Amino acid sequence: MRRVLHVVPALAARYGGPSTAALGMSRALRRAGVEALIVATDADGPTRLPLPNGVPASFQDVPVIAFRRVGGEAFKWSRGLSAWLARHVTDFDVVHVHAVFSHASWAACHAARRAGVPCIVRPLGTLDAWSLARHQRRKRALFAMGLAADLRAAAFMHYTSEAERRSAEAALPWLPAGGVIPLGVDEACFDVGSEPADPPVVLMLSRLDPKKGIDVVIDAFHQLPSACDRWRLVIAGIGTPAYTARLRAMAAAGRAAARISFPGWIDGTARLHALRAASLVALASQQENFGLAVVEGLAAGVPAVVTPGVDLAGEIATADAGWLAERTPASMAGALTTAMTDADDRRRRGAAARVFAARFRWDAVARQLTDLYDRLASARGSVSRAAIAASAGGEA
Repeated sequence: MRRVLHVVPALAARYGGPSTAALGMSRALRRAGVEALIVATDADGPTRLPLPNGVPASFQDVPVIAFRRVGGEAFKWSRGLSAWLARHVTDFDVVHVHAVFSHASWAACHAARRAGVPCIVRPLGTLDAWSLARHQRRKRALFAMGLAADLRAAAFMHYTSEAERRSAEAALPWLPAGGVIPLGVDEACFDVGSEPADPPVVLMLSRLDPKKGIDVVIDAFHQLPSACDRWRLVIAGIGTPAYTARLRAMAAAGRAAARISFPGWIDGTARLHALRAASLVALASQQENFGLAVVEGLAAGVPAVVTPGVDLAGEIATADAGWLAERTPASMAGALTTAMTDADDRRRRGAAARVFAARFRWDAVARQLTDLYDRLASARGSVSRAAIAASAGGEA
């Protein structure tokens, strides 16, 4: 049985897709016979997850070890986590790192490099030109301090879409070889079925973060014609108090004010109920390497309205599983109006969405990952990274 260590900066729900995906991935891998353990910090915004510090525990039915976060939210520093990695990284066949510009991620890459353990890096869309330009000075400093050298030593770059791979390799041609293995969607999303609410709902499941384009969708909703006045916009997520207040003010300042709601973060059964009731899901991100919430909607048979910054947008459009809009209020309003005013087309695209999403079942994704782990562990020290990538469908 392969032993694989997953390292993610944090596990709390407020951090959205990266945390959710790491947990879902580990559950699927354990079903597939992989001994997967997650190591993370206990960060949960201004609070901490109720997990013991530095000892094995269970979190959402996954074995985890959480270490105390020290200092600010952005870098999630943890001396205990890095010390544990230095001592225990050789206990594992492969290390799978989720994120780049975090202390946990960097510590994992460094420990794996020093110990000669194959390291897979899933960059979460942070290595394209747009993302690298955000907080550019800090990222350049981290690269110069050794992060770039540790990243170069990775055995494989794990991208979740072809668009993410192309963008990262264009921005940083020196990156190690990599390939595309998508994320998965919990089976419950496929089973939930679609029972649209009346009045109909556009659902956004997202962290409340400026890059997500929530302001674009709110502005677009205020611009919709009277033929769409029955529709509601539900924005389910959490963010900083200041940005949340700004979004709420935008929502209250236009003609659709009474039809826009902010229920906060929803998960579990409540999330499934929201997917079942939605007629459309929307995402207007500036940059989104996958868009897990959108794929959850597609799996439930709910078509999507997305912008080109969502890396799966082109594939969604090709599959006729939704509509593509430019990242402007006017373009988003036009796409929403088209979708809202043709119930037959929504049903047709909803059926196509479910077919498209079938490739993202976790068990299928786990099979691809276990194959990759086997190749990396078997080839440890004897096969070039380029050969491994070629066998996984990537490019050097």
